[in-house]
Amino acid sequence: MEILGVSDGAFRMSIFAGIFAIMTVLEAWLPRRKRRFERLKRWPTNIGLLLADIAAISTMGFVVPVSAVLIAIWAAANGWGLLNNVDWPIWVEWIIAIVVLDLVIWSQHLITHKIPLLWRLHRVHHSDVEMDATTAIRFHPVEIIFSVFVKSAAILLLGPAAIVVVIFEALVNGSAIFNHANFSLPPMADRLIRLLLVTPDMHRVHHSVHVRETDSNYGFALSIWDRIFGTYIAQPKDGHDKMVIGLNQWQDEAPNRWSWALALPFYNPPRSTKKSNKN
Repeated sequence: MEILGVSDGAFRMSIFAGIFAIMTVLEAWLPRRKRRFERLKRWPTNIGLLLADIAAISTMGFVVPVSAVLIAIWAAANGWGLLNNVDWPIWVEWIIAIVVLDLVIWSQHLITHKIPLLWRLHRVHHSDVEMDATTAIRFHPVEIIFSVFVKSAAILLLGPAAIVVVIFEALVNGSAIFNHANFSLPPMADRLIRLLLVTPDMHRVHHSVHVRETDSNYGFALSIWDRIFGTYIAQPKDGHDKMVIGLNQWQDEAPNRWSWALALPFYNPPRSTKKSNKN
């Protein structure tokens, strides 16, 4: 499928790369928090996890179709899904599709915190002791595979148009980079944006070492679900400058190692024995 003359994959990648570049510049220009570790200590692991995720998805592609767009096209051709069996105005179907798919992502995120086996996978993401644009790509390959199956099932049941799936994927990927970025938004802008979308300050609360705060603000794109389901916390109790990010038991340099992150779902490493150095 082509969007503006390019493949849907190239379209999504261009959105991803563009937002990542903008956020990286803003992080250097208007940092929200002082870094504990230099980027060169963390970024190789986060980027390495992204490459492992891509390899896992590519390997899956030889066995089952893993493209959300291809699944949407197949569902439309075979009459699968609610929206492929109704005759509603196209704009209504598009809004329903985007809102419902975002709720699915929110729900998936919630259960990765509530089900111990899934938390073992998701804690790789939370083990990052900093939060910046690369944290948005710090996921274990097995969690990514799980996410693919959840999203595929949602598309088959809902039946959104393929173009909507492309738009939604671009929205979620772009939002994830935006709301993990370490840059300062003007307070008024933050308050206005978070009425609908998740902002960096809102999502940073979710990466706190305090369990009550980690158990909040699950949204990736739309901010409405946390308000609706009572999981919204506006600000961290320790303030954004002093709050500690990551997992309380691993606050040293161990999470910066790629091998450590890949192995984390399968064992419990020793707790931190030293504090990190401030930069």
